Amino acid sequence: MLNQTFLSASLYRGDAMHEWDIHTYANHYWHPVAPISHLQPGEVLAITMLDQPLLLTWPKGEHPRAFRNRCPHRGVAFRQGGGMGQSCRRLVCPYHGWTYNLRGELLAAAREADFVQDFDRQRWGLQELACRIDGPLIWIAFSDQALTLEEQLQLVHTEAGAAWNTSSTLLRQSRSSLACNWKIAHDNTLDDYHVAIAHPTTLHREQGPVRDYRHRFSQHNNLLETPHLDGGRFLTFGLPPWSHLLVWPDGRLAWLEFMPERPDRCTMQLHLFAGSGAIDAATADAWLRDMLTFLDEDKALVESVQQGYQGDFEPGPPHRLERRILHWQGLYRERLGSAGISIEERSQEAISALSS
Repeated sequence: MLNQTFLSASLYRGDAMHEWDIHTYANHYWHPVAPISHLQPGEVLAITMLDQPLLLTWPKGEHPRAFRNRCPHRGVAFRQGGGMGQSCRRLVCPYHGWTYNLRGELLAAAREADFVQDFDRQRWGLQELACRIDGPLIWIAFSDQALTLEEQLQLVHTEAGAAWNTSSTLLRQSRSSLACNWKIAHDNTLDDYHVAIAHPTTLHREQGPVRDYRHRFSQHNNLLETPHLDGGRFLTFGLPPWSHLLVWPDGRLAWLEFMPERPDRCTMQLHLFAGSGAIDAATADAWLRDMLTFLDEDKALVESVQQGYQGDFEPGPPHRLERRILHWQGLYRERLGSAGISIEERSQEAISALSS
C-alpha cells in the first residue's frame, strides 16, 4: 500500500471542494452519458451531466457525437432533456432559427445577408466533445486532459472483455439521492472490509467467504475477484472517477455511479445489462430488487458516515481489506497534487484558492 492513511475528512466537505471535484477532477476522465439503447442512428438526445447541458447525436452511417447543448449565436438550448433519443434530421435553434445537421455543421442562419459583419457558416459549428462507444455505454470527455478510455477501463477490458463487449440490453435502471458526499459513497463501495458484516444475507452471498477474496490493481482500476456460488468468477471493479462495475459469471453487468450533486449529497445511478433475451421480465425485476436491497443497506451506512465526518473527525487506520479504497484515494491525491495542493493543506482558504 503506497498510502497508509485515508484521505482527510476535510476533503469531503465544503462548496469549494465540490466545485473542484466537478470542474477539475472530473475533467481528467471519460463519463458514460447514456446506454447505447437510448440513442439510435438518426436520433438526438439532450442530457445534463455535472450541471452541463449536452446534446448527443447519431448521424446515420457514422458514430455518435456529443456537443454542448447551446446555439453558438446566443446560447439557447436546441432541445430539452429527455430519457430516450428522438428522430431528428436537423437541429433548429428555437430562438433565431439557426439550423444544423447532426454533425454539428451550420446549414443556414435566418436572414444571413443582414449580419453586421461578414458571415462565415464554417466559423459557427457546434462545440464538440470527444465521444465514444465502449461496452454497452456512450462515453464523453469534457477535456483533452482526460485519460484515454483504454487506460480508464484497462482491467475491465482485460478481465471482463467477453461480457463487456457482448451486445447487451439495458434491462432495468434506478436513480436515487444519497445524503452524503460522493466520495463517501464511492469509498464504501470499494470497502471489502464491511461486506460480510453489513450485508450478510445480500451482497455477501454473491461474493462468498472473505478468505476467497482476490484483489488486482492496474494504474487506474482495481478489482475484487471471488468465486461465485453458481460457478465461475464474480468481479467487482472500482473505476475512476466515481464508478463501479459488477460482472456475474453468466455475463450480466451492473453499472453503478455516485454523481456529485452537492457537498453533502450525491446521486446514485444503477443500470442493469444482460444479453438480448437472456433474462425474462420477472427475473430482471427480481435482480433489481436484490440490488436495491443491499444498496439500501449501504444508504444507511454512508449517510451516517456523512454525519460522522463533521467537525474535527479524522478516519482511523486502514484494514488490508480496504486496499481498494487506498488505491483510488492515491489517484485522488495525485490529482490534488497536480493542481498544486498537498494533502496537508486542509484549510478552506487553500481549497478556495485552488478553485478560484
